[in-house]
Amino acid sequence: MSPGSDIRVSPVPLTGPEFGSYGPDEVKWLLKDLSSVALEGDVAAREQRIQAGLAHYAESLPVEFQPDAAYQELFGRVLANSAHRLAVAVGAVTELVLAERGTDVVLASLARAGTPVGVLMRRWAEHHHGLDLPHYAVSIVRDRGIDANAMKYLAAHHDPAKVVFVDGWTGKGAITKELAEALDALSVDGGPVFNPDLAVLADPGSCVRTFGTRDDFLIASACLNSTVSGLISRTVLNVDFIGADDFHGAKFYAELSGQDMSAVLLDAVTAEFDSATTEASTRRDEIQSSDRTPTWSGWRSVEEVRNSHGISSVNFVKPGVGETTRVLLRRVPWMILVRTADDPEHEHIRALATARGVPVEVVPDLAYSCMGLVKEVS
Repeated sequence: MSPGSDIRVSPVPLTGPEFGSYGPDEVKWLLKDLSSVALEGDVAAREQRIQAGLAHYAESLPVEFQPDAAYQELFGRVLANSAHRLAVAVGAVTELVLAERGTDVVLASLARAGTPVGVLMRRWAEHHHGLDLPHYAVSIVRDRGIDANAMKYLAAHHDPAKVVFVDGWTGKGAITKELAEALDALSVDGGPVFNPDLAVLADPGSCVRTFGTRDDFLIASACLNSTVSGLISRTVLNVDFIGADDFHGAKFYAELSGQDMSAVLLDAVTAEFDSATTEASTRRDEIQSSDRTPTWSGWRSVEEVRNSHGISSVNFVKPGVGETTRVLLRRVPWMILVRTADDPEHEHIRALATARGVPVEVVPDLAYSCMGLVKEVS
């Protein structure tokens, strides 16, 4: 296939059901549809090329891991056990955003991990306040910045000051830094001025001010890939397919519709909204009255692990439940570090580690509940 052939041009947002399994009112994707392009590669071969500096991770996609029946059943139990806690975090961060940024905000989730969170925050605002918040999904790429064309689109259609960027969780804070630097660069020479304050469900790395909790807890959407994210791939930035005026790209895995758990996840958490109302309000008040200044403690702990395990780069240390799960789902894992051997929130991590033959080491004084270490293969 020649570069750019058979690719639907996307000068306007994409919506489901033509692109993704979320409803058109739930999210507008500021992405270019690359569904017809073969971008997936063998995980090990892809990892080797990335680590050797021959390719950037955003130029291709890993083959999507599809769990077996036992893991799917485990996901169901994880979701059932965590839905209320997720609803409280969603409620707390949404109430915080509405209180501090206003009721006319525009949600811009960082695709793809942030997108389920953005959908849930939009649902909370509608359920509890009758608001109809615009929600877009945009791409940000480590070492490449945020999609400048997506930002131009948002600035042309909304007040940049009202845009709130949303993600699922923080690890060591690399994307938090990337977002701030990219938005600062966009603002020079009279460019649009966006607020870089990132809103997340969980901030175990202590690198943002707006969060639902700083606990390192399991967010069920981290357990799977596209099948909990509207059947959308990770975002792609590859000059063979993305032109100067294009949005970053992504694929819609329509063929996985039979395994799609995206609506199941959203509906399970939404069903807990009423029971979570009081707790979410209390949590918001507690967060507002606390010292929320980021300490970046997560980054320091990652550096300590990097040094103690002889790892060449912090990019190979992925802290927190969400990032550890990602390592097992789509990277070449070397080792998993856990604070306790039998944490019930790590059941899926232990299952994935066993399936992939990855050792699990107990480190009692670990700053996060777990960390995933990527194998250096180059």
